[in-house]
Amino acid sequence: MIAKVTAMDKILEQALLYDFYGELLTPHQKEIYEQFVLDDLSLSEIAESEGISRQGVHDLVRRCQKALEGYEAKLHLVERFLAVKEKVSQIDRMLEEWEQDKKDPEMIIQRIRGISSAIIEEL
Repeated sequence: MIAKVTAMDKILEQALLYDFYGELLTPHQKEIYEQFVLDDLSLSEIAESEGISRQGVHDLVRRCQKALEGYEAKLHLVERFLAVKEKVSQIDRMLEEWEQDKKDPEMIIQRIRGISSAIIEEL
């Protein structure tokens, strides 16, 4: 079960990297990478449809992965996105708690302001 979760995390990571930095790849790289990561085609299926070797597809996918990871290492856009997404989730949870308990709205407002300040700093 853990291996499946790890594999799913890797697929999600690759998809996020592609969402943020995919436009920086060449059209050919984008096509191959999309087929492999997003369409979940095998290396052999892609090689057959593109008329290149399986090894050629493998090398291209690895180069794309390294390029996307390199962009993230320099720009940290995915990291910032995930941090902001988590902070927005915190705000949602606080509001849900407040709606259920209707306790101290001033405290909730202060906590939300603190989180919104952290979001602005992230950006």
